[in-house]
Amino acid sequence: HSKSVSARSAACRVIVHVDLDCFYAQVEMIRNPELRDKPLGVQQKSIVVTSNYEARKLGVKKLMSVKDAKEKCPQLILVNGEDLTPYRETSYKVTELLGEFCPLVERLGFDENFVDITEIVEKRLKQLQQSGCSRVCVSGHVYNNRAINLHDTTHVRLVIGSQIAEEFREAIYARLGLTGCAGVASNKLLSKLVSGTFKPNQQTVLLPESCQDLIRSLDHIQKVPGIGYKTAKRLETLGVRNVCDLQAFPSAILEKELGVSVAQRIQKLSYGEDDSPVTPSGPPQSFSDEDSFKKCSSEAEVKEKIEELLPNLLDRIYKDGRQPHTVRLTIRQFSSTDKWFNRESRQCPIPPHLIQKFGKESSNVIAPLVDILMKLFRKMIDVDLPFHLTLLSVCFSNLKDLPSSKKGSIGFYLKHMSPPSGSGK
Repeated sequence: HSKSVSARSAACRVIVHVDLDCFYAQVEMIRNPELRDKPLGVQQKSIVVTSNYEARKLGVKKLMSVKDAKEKCPQLILVNGEDLTPYRETSYKVTELLGEFCPLVERLGFDENFVDITEIVEKRLKQLQQSGCSRVCVSGHVYNNRAINLHDTTHVRLVIGSQIAEEFREAIYARLGLTGCAGVASNKLLSKLVSGTFKPNQQTVLLPESCQDLIRSLDHIQKVPGIGYKTAKRLETLGVRNVCDLQAFPSAILEKELGVSVAQRIQKLSYGEDDSPVTPSGPPQSFSDEDSFKKCSSEAEVKEKIEELLPNLLDRIYKDGRQPHTVRLTIRQFSSTDKWFNRESRQCPIPPHLIQKFGKESSNVIAPLVDILMKLFRKMIDVDLPFHLTLLSVCFSNLKDLPSSKKGSIGFYLKHMSPPSGSGK
C-alpha cells in the first residue's frame, strides 16, 4: 500500500529546475558592473570556462581555449576565475533564497537547483477551487506550444507551477541580481531537460503529452541526465546511440550487459520516468580547494602550494562555524614514461587539540596542518625519487557542530531557511 501511495504522490509531483545563466560570468558582472555590456570570458588556466552572451554572440564557446577565443573575439575581456569563493558564496545564497519559499531544495553544482513545489501547488489549487475561479494563465513558454486543458488537473498543477517558477526567478533577480532559466515538469529528469529550451532568462513548462517529444529530441544518449560517459560508451558498443534505440532495446540483453538495476534505471529514464525525490542538500558536507599547475617537483614547492591553499579554506570553515574532524590531501601525478595522470588521496583524523583552534585565530593552525599534510604527502610520494605533480587538493570533512548552536550549525541553517515572516528577510 505504502508503495502505491508513494508512486501516486510521485505521479503528481511538480518540480522546478532553476538554472542560472552563464553563472560565473554573471557573478563577475555583478562584482564589476563596468563589464556588463562588454564581451566577457571567465578563464581557468588556459580555458574559457564560460562567457557572457555578448561574447557568445561573437563566437566564443564554452571550454574554448583562451587562444581560440581571443582569435574569434579580439575584444574579449578575460577575468581569472580560479578562486571559486565568490561563485560558491553566491551559489549558496541562491539555494538559501529558494529555501525561503520551500524546504525541498536540492543543489546541483553551483548554478542549478531542483525545487519540489508540490505542496505549494496543492495549496494554491485548493484556493482556486474554493474561489470558483478556473482561469489560470501560464507563465513563460509551453514546450511544443501545446494547448493547455483547464479541465485536466495535471495541466492546471503545472500551470500553477509555472507561476511559482516565475516568482522564484523574479526573487533571484530582485535580491541577488541574477537571471536564470527554469523548467517545470512532473519529475527531476524532465524539469532539467526542459529548462534549457528557451535561453537566456526564460522558462518552459512541459505537459505530460509532450514528454516523449522532448525525450526523443535528444540526439545522443549521453544528453540524458543520469547516463554518464562510461555507460554511454558501453551502450554505443551495443549499438544504442539515441533514446529511441534505448527504448526499443531488449531489456533482457541490457540487464545481462549492465546489471539489472542499472539497466532498469536507464530504460526508465529513456521513457522520461524518474521517481527520485528532491533531497535537500543542507549546508556543505566538506570544504576543499585545489590548485593545478604544469609541474611541481620538489618538497619545498609542495609545502608552498599547501600553505597557499590553507588560509582561504580556514576562512570558509570559520564563517561556516562547524569544526572539521578529518583532513584529506589529493595529488595528481604525471608519469612521463607512460604519459598518464594518476590521482591518489590520503586522509587522517585532525588531532583534538587542533580541532579546538578552528574558528579562533587561524594563523596558529596553519603550521601544524602543513606538517600533517606533508606527512600524508610522503605516504604517497617517495621524495627521494623524481616526481611530477599537476594538482594538489586539500579537503576538510566530517564537519561537526560546536557544542553550542553557533553559526553554521544545522540548527542555525534551518532557522534561516524557514519561510520569511511578513516582509521577507
